[in-house]
Amino acid sequence: MATISQAISSEVAASNAASKIDPARLADDIKAALAEAYDQLEQGELRAMHDKAKQARLQESQAWIQRAWTKHSHRFADGDTITPENVTPRLVQVESREQQDLFRLGRFTWSLPYSRGYGRRLRFLVIDDYHDALMGLLGLQSAPISFLPRDQHIQYPSKERKEELVNQTMDIFTLGAIPPYNLLLGGKLMVYAAGSREVREAYQEQYGDAVTIMRQRTIPAQLVLLTTTSAYGRSSIFNRVKYPSCVEDRTIAHQLGCIDREGYTKNKRNGYTKGYGNVHLDGIYPRIKKYLDQMGYETTKGYGQGPKPVWQNIHRALIKLEIDGSGLKHGIPREAWCIPLAKNVWDYLNGEAEEPDYYQDTFQEMADWWKERWLLPRSKRRDDDWPNWRDWKDWRRESVLESITTGE
Repeated sequence: MATISQAISSEVAASNAASKIDPARLADDIKAALAEAYDQLEQGELRAMHDKAKQARLQESQAWIQRAWTKHSHRFADGDTITPENVTPRLVQVESREQQDLFRLGRFTWSLPYSRGYGRRLRFLVIDDYHDALMGLLGLQSAPISFLPRDQHIQYPSKERKEELVNQTMDIFTLGAIPPYNLLLGGKLMVYAAGSREVREAYQEQYGDAVTIMRQRTIPAQLVLLTTTSAYGRSSIFNRVKYPSCVEDRTIAHQLGCIDREGYTKNKRNGYTKGYGNVHLDGIYPRIKKYLDQMGYETTKGYGQGPKPVWQNIHRALIKLEIDGSGLKHGIPREAWCIPLAKNVWDYLNGEAEEPDYYQDTFQEMADWWKERWLLPRSKRRDDDWPNWRDWKDWRRESVLESITTGE
């Protein structure tokens, strides 16, 4: 007669066997996902490529979303309650639980799957103080050590210095405005926020004494450059975002393919990524990781939370399942942008300048300019001949909840 422990062991073994990943089925599902992604790309349905992953994240978070919406729905504005002349933006670093919830809730409204970021992180909200409403989000994370659109402009003094210098840059993993402010060109306000003095001062405050995980050493807490890529090929949010200083106009965002050390070049080709990534396999990735785990592979190398282990795991699984390695090519060449925080950023990253010569423009100064340059003219404009035009005054906060509530 079997003992209780033997019975439990048998049940656990049966459960584990039932939950094991079938390699043949996993391979078929990966091939189907690749075929679907290629079809979507051919038809120009780029947003559909992200939709499955987005819906999966929303489904996992429905209980939290409903609770958070009950608490924070009053921080999302109805369009007809906004008086553009009274809009008063304020930049807030995310620290409290309420601020964390607002950031997460707002981020779920993006067309991209929700991401918490990785490595070193800074997150900010922009609040309209007059209307007590959330205007937009800015999220920064550790920059990749290798990023061709950035690295083509830099001659790093050495490999070790490259790591040190890249760790003085960050990657923008989320930047955008919440409706109805997005219909009032609030996205450009968030670009100004990224280029503000407060952001690099927040980095210095938070990471001044931080020690790197890999080499256990302190790096200079100087933030000199932000980089990012567009989600769907080209992006208009960064275009023409300038700020008039007392000496010369400051262009906040630059397309990386248009920059050389002397200024600008007309060659934009190298300002795009090559269209590799794993967004089209994002929904299958938990099964890929589980498959590798059950095969005895280490799946959390490196920092364990950034994109490199994910990339390596998918690449390894494709080889193991005998699937063409080009499966990591989704085919969307993304526009690469940068926001210099120092006037001599390229000389500094090349090791030719000892210290960064920072821009000193504050968020409040640039927000005032944004209001006069972008917000007020846009609020008075009616594009009746543009078929995709929508009046910002028609926006209702309930539409936010509808957009992040799944049908299941």
